[in-house]
Formats: sequence, structure tokens, C-alpha cells
Amino acid sequence: MEGDPAGGFRPGLSSREAAVRLAAEGPNALPQAGRRTLGRIVGEILREPMFALLLAAAAIYLALGDLREAMVLAAFASTSVVIAVVQEARTERVLDTLRDLTSPRALVIRDGIAQRIAGTEVVRGDLLVLAEGDRVPADAILWSAHDLLCDESLLTGEAVPVRKVAAGGPTGAKRPGGDDLPYVYSGSLVVRGHGQAEVVATGARSEIGKIGLAITRLDPEPPRLQAQMRRLVRNFAAVSLSLSALAAVLYGMWRGGWLDGLLSGVALGMSMLPEEFPLVLTVFMVMGAWRISRARVLTRRIAAIETLGAATVLCTDKTGTLTQNRMSIVALSCGPEIWRRGDPGAVGPRFAELVEYGVLASAREPVDPMEKAFHGLGEEALPAQSRPYLGRTLKWEYGLRPDLLAVTHVWEEPGAKMLTVAAKGAPEAIAELCRMTEPELAKMRRAVDAMAREGMRVLAVARAAISATVARPETPRSFALTFLGLVGIADPLRPNVPAAVRECRTAGIRVVMITGDYPQTAHAIAAAAGFASGEVVTGADLDCLGDSELKELVRSATIFARIMPEQKLRIVNALKTNGEIVAMTGDGVNDAPSLKAAHIGIAMGGRGTDVAREAAALVLLDDDFGSIISAIRLGRRIYDNLRKAMAYILAVHVPIAGLALVPLLFGLPLILWPLHIALLEMVIDPVCSIVFEAEREEADTMCRPPRDPAAPLLPAGFVVWSLLQGVAVLAFVAGLFVLVLRRGLAESDARALAFAALVVVNFGLVLVNRSRGYSLRAALVQPNPALWLVAAATAVILAAILLVPPARDLFRFGPLHADDLAVVFAGGIVLLIMLELGKKRLHPLWASPGRTTRARAR
Repeated sequence: MEGDPAGGFRPGLSSREAAVRLAAEGPNALPQAGRRTLGRIVGEILREPMFALLLAAAAIYLALGDLREAMVLAAFASTSVVIAVVQEARTERVLDTLRDLTSPRALVIRDGIAQRIAGTEVVRGDLLVLAEGDRVPADAILWSAHDLLCDESLLTGEAVPVRKVAAGGPTGAKRPGGDDLPYVYSGSLVVRGHGQAEVVATGARSEIGKIGLAITRLDPEPPRLQAQMRRLVRNFAAVSLSLSALAAVLYGMWRGGWLDGLLSGVALGMSMLPEEFPLVLTVFMVMGAWRISRARVLTRRIAAIETLGAATVLCTDKTGTLTQNRMSIVALSCGPEIWRRGDPGAVGPRFAELVEYGVLASAREPVDPMEKAFHGLGEEALPAQSRPYLGRTLKWEYGLRPDLLAVTHVWEEPGAKMLTVAAKGAPEAIAELCRMTEPELAKMRRAVDAMAREGMRVLAVARAAISATVARPETPRSFALTFLGLVGIADPLRPNVPAAVRECRTAGIRVVMITGDYPQTAHAIAAAAGFASGEVVTGADLDCLGDSELKELVRSATIFARIMPEQKLRIVNALKTNGEIVAMTGDGVNDAPSLKAAHIGIAMGGRGTDVAREAAALVLLDDDFGSIISAIRLGRRIYDNLRKAMAYILAVHVPIAGLALVPLLFGLPLILWPLHIALLEMVIDPVCSIVFEAEREEADTMCRPPRDPAAPLLPAGFVVWSLLQGVAVLAFVAGLFVLVLRRGLAESDARALAFAALVVVNFGLVLVNRSRGYSLRAALVQPNPALWLVAAATAVILAAILLVPPARDLFRFGPLHADDLAVVFAGGIVLLIMLELGKKRLHPLWASPGRTTRARAR
């Protein structure tokens, strides 16, 4: 990275000055539209149907003169608000943390040292170091610029990047747009070149911040699944409120007690409301993002968690993802002579010249692993007194272009009449710059193929000398370059990749390598990684194919080499046309379209650009292929557990609603009053949101085909199985209540027995729904600390209600004896065994079918 024209970095702020300004001006954060404040969260909760029903029941009790029950229900309502506020506030904190982690990073100069910080910590006066692929974190004035182009379309709407120049002195404020301005703006993208700029405005004071102020009061559109959940709950609310009103009227007409009728109607409405659905969805998605972040993968779009379990094709890069991105030069080729690392003796003069010009064609302070490899060998092979940079100043530089994959640097020395030109890049690009003849080109290709077959990445190096008086050419094609030789760079395979590829194959996921490297190198790495064998498809092959032909090719091809970024987009679109769910990795500016087009875009956090990270749904912090597989496994686990929680909610609401409705239909005493249902809801919520979310993955999570993305969250089989569970529980509890009443047990005692039975079998429902495949014994011993904490807390609350006389009177319970509880537990165990047997027999009914046909085809 180059500094100002004099060489090196400008001093920038001191750390103390930066800290003072950050405290005074606040973080460099844009106004966030739609962020939920504490007041908005409370307002949303107060509009929930369950809260309204609790308050209605409290008001009715107050009208009946029962102040104690009215206060208890009001306390339940307040407790539900507090719990929801705490959960939502924690959710917002987690999301804020994820926003901070995924926000663009900035390279700044403080205390004369380059350091990378969060974009939110940039302050006015900081000196930014900008490079290709960076997103500018703040408005700034340029003090140096080398071939700098910026995309300001976010601010101006103009798709064409604009050229930037260094400021020659004090300048007035300028608006975005137009070439040759010495300003860069927050939110714009560096698409070429590099430079240094001093920050002049941050946050709301920047140009994009002024736009952001106008939209801070707009609410973002909720995710699709969340919107569906809310619609479902509101539909349930409409039905339950209608039935509640009908029940209240019928009770009043048949029994004459209108206030009691209102209470029974409120109880029925509360029992039918599955308001846990949106809560469970929120908790699972946010906690899922947190769990995936522990696998070194950041979630930028929550919807990607749902899609992970349906991925059928994983398109991955080679360098740094399958390999360790620890490159070292292991071979040099100069005509017939070849040097290999480990050869005895010093590097010969021809090889030393090749290394010297390779270093001169690299950045002075390298970031790219290949350029670090050149510097590393240069320090080993070249004498300290003849290091390439000594006495030289970089005059011109030409970066990589899509039409010329080579980097060219032009250096000048004080008093010298000639300039030194050094170029390195893809062998075919360097061959073009050297104007090779066909025989020379064929000879070079044979040497490249020989090195590539050993798994090396091959670069070529060239040099030239030009007059110091010539004007800067538009492209390096104007230089008369001389070919120096080839450089073989090795990047070892990550040790966990072969096992991860096998796991993908077992899970029905096809892994496709898309790399810019040579076909022989790609084939060697693919073979070592365990990819399916097949021919290597090159970028030149793709150019000869139409869309329909490419569609057929991608059904079986697994290795693509010498692929340009725009060709990645064609491959992704062809896979999507075939009905595949595509996960795609990328790191460069030009990878952004393919990352955006893929169902799951995965950007590299280590070597990736800000552009790629912002286009992606997930960001790999360690650029490790194994982390992608871990994220897919977690995505499947999260979706499985979400289904289990939803099935449990449906199952447990059937007996609650039934016990509220049965007395109205058959003239029995009321079993559940609003107070009882409120207590049950306080148990259901934590069980769903904590216990099921913490469940481990199924044993066959990565042994079954991907989930069909068109399948509903709760298929018909799941619904039928949940209803069967609920009806079985209802029959047990209602039958027990009727039986003990007919045997002369007092109404309050029968109610206490029925309530205790409902709580016990509720725990049984949790055990049954913990897994699709666990046996009852495994469900009891499978570790899940949250389950036993909730069970213990529930047992303590139930014991307090049944044993403490004031609490027992409040809930209209009578005293229970040991033999009563023995009947409850015995009946609960029998019911649990029956449900477990039914789960095994009905497994094909409610098991997720996945993409069986597709998996077999793989």
C-alpha cells in the first residue's frame, strides 16, 4: 500500500486525540431506520391479543369483587410484558452486536501506525488508507491517489465509477458526482487503485448520513416467515375471539351467569391463542445467528439461516477456502533451469533477478498472500544491500484489469535516465505483454502445465527499462517487456477439507470448485480434497456455450478453472435454472453480483472486500471451508428445532383449549379459569423458546438430503401428529377429571388433579417432541440443561400452588394426597409410552421427506 508521494504514511491522529473526538462526536454510525426502541417494543406487546385478554379477565374479576384474583391476573400481564421486553431487548443487543461485527472495517493511520478498526470508530481527522474493494467509511479529502476510481452510485445514481485525484491544497466542499474531485464519500466503493484521505465528516454529518436522517422513522418490511407467523397468530386470534364471544353468550344463556360466562369466554380465547409462534421464531433466528457466529460465520441476513438447510450445491473458491492461504514460492523456472525450495546452495543470478522483479511488481507493504510469498523469498535469496526498493520510488502503477490479469509497477531512481518496469501476473497475460511468438508461447505453456500438475499456482514475471522522459501510457501494453520466467506458488490443502467434502456428499450437497487458477492446479487440489472426478471446465469453454448448453453442463461438472468473476454469475444462474439451491463463496469486488444472485452468498471475512461482504448473506471470519459445513449443519439443526417447537405448541394448545371448552358443551364445572391458563402460558413460552432451541442436532442431520424449500414449515403430517398428541392428552386429562368427579371427589380437588395432570403430561409432550428418532430412554438422558432447569422450576411452582394454602385457594384448588399424585404420574407415564410408540409407528407420516430423488441422483 503506497503512502503519500514522498513515501510512507502521513502521521494521522494520535490514539488519544481519536478517543477524545469519538467521545465528543459519537460513533460513526448512520441513522438506523426501523430500529426498535424500548418504547416501541412495549407498545407492540401492549397490542398483543394475549395481553388484552389478561387485562379483560382482571377487569371482570374486579367487577365481581374478587380483588385478589384481579391483582394476580394483572401481575401475570405485567410479568408477560417484562419477560417479552427482556427477550426483545436481548434480541436487539444481539442484533446490534452482529451489526458491529459485520460493519465495514477501516484501515487508519494513528500514532504513525496503520491499524484496522471498526468503521464506527472512525473520527474526523483520521487518515484513511483506501484500497480496491474498500467501502469508504466516512467523507474524506484525498491527500494521495493512485489510479483511484470510486463507485458513487449509492449517492448519485450514476453507475459509471468516477476518477479521483489528490488535493493540491485547501478546497471547498463539493457534492458527490463527477471526475477529478479530491473527495471520497461515505458509502462509496473503491473499485480500482488506492490512496490516503483525511476524514472531514462522519455519521449523520456525512452526505449519506444526511439522506439517512430522512428515513429514520420508516419501519423495515418484516421477513417473509415472520410476516406469515404474525398473520397466522392474528387469524387464530380472530377465530378464538369469535368462539370466545359465542362461548360467553351460550354460558350466559344456559347457566345464567353472565360474568362467569365472560370469564369462561376469556379463558377459551386465551387457550386458543398460539402467541408463542412469533416469539419462538424471533428467538430461534437470533439465537441461531449467535450459534452460527460461534462457528466463525457471521449472519448478515437472518433469512439465510432458513435457507441453509435447503442448500443443494456449494460453489467454493480454491485459494484460502479449500487451501490454507499460506502461500510460499516452491519453484522457479527460467528456461531449462529450475530451482526448487530445498535445493542446496544459493539462488543463482537468473533466479535472483526473477525474484527481484517479482518483488518490484508487488506492493511495498503486501497484504495479498502471493505478494507476501515474493517478499519472503526476496528476504531469503537477495542480499540486504541489493534489496529491490532501496533508492527507488514508485512512479506509476497499473492494477489488475478484467482484460489483463497482470500488475505492472514503474520505478524511478534519483538522477537515473531510465525507469525500471516490473510486471507479474497470469502467464498468458505476461506473454501478451512480452509479445511472445507461437513457439515461445507453446514452450511456456508446457512449463506452466508441468508446474500446475504438481498443484502449484503459476505466475510469470517480466521486466523492461524505459526513458525517464516518456509520458505515462494508458496501459502497460505500451512497454516492451522481456520475459524472465515462471514462479510456482504452493498453498497446502486445509487438513479438514477432505472430511468436510465427504460430509457434504453424505448430506446430498454437491461441492463445485470455481477458481481462477490453472486447470491442472485445480484438478490436483480437487483430487486431494476428494471431489467427484470429472473433466475440468475452463473459462474459454464457457465462452463457447450458450445458456441452454451451460444449463446441461452444470448438472454434472464439479471443477471450473480459469474462470472470470462475470462467468461465476453465469454458473450460478445456470444452477438456479436447474432448480438447485446455491451457496456461493466470493471475496472480490467483481464477485458481488454472483454472491447477490446466489440463494446464500458467503463472503470471505479475512481476505474479502467490503463490497463482497455487503453483497453476501454470510461472512466467514476464518475463510475456512469447514466453517461453511458447520453453518449448514447448524442451519439444519435450527430449522429442525423450530419445527419441533411449532409441533409442540400445536399439541399443547389442544388440551388447554379443550379443557376450556368441554365444560361448556357437557355442563361440567369449569376446569381452567383465566388464572390457570395464564400460569400455563408462563410455562409454555420458556419451554418453547429455550428448551427446543437448545436441542442438539439429530444423528442423521447430515445424512439426509436437503430440505425441499417449497415445503411448508408445518407440513400436513406434522399438523396431524401434533393434533393426535393433543387429543390424547385432552382425553386423558378430561377423562381423569370426569372420573374423579363421578367418584365423589370435590370440584376443587378434581380441578387440582386435572391441572397437575396437565402439567405432568406437558413435560411428557416435551420429551416426545425433543427428537424424531430418540427413544424414550435417550430423550431422558440426552443432555439439555435448559430442559431440566425449566422442569425443576415448573415442579417448584406446582408444588407451591398445591401445598401452600393461600396459593391453593387463589387457584380454586383442593388439597391433593400422595395417592392422587401417584395416579397422575402413573397415568402420565402410560400416556408417554403410548405417544412414544405412536411416534415410531407414525414416523413416515410426519418425517420430513427432503429431496430424496435428487439425493439419489448424486
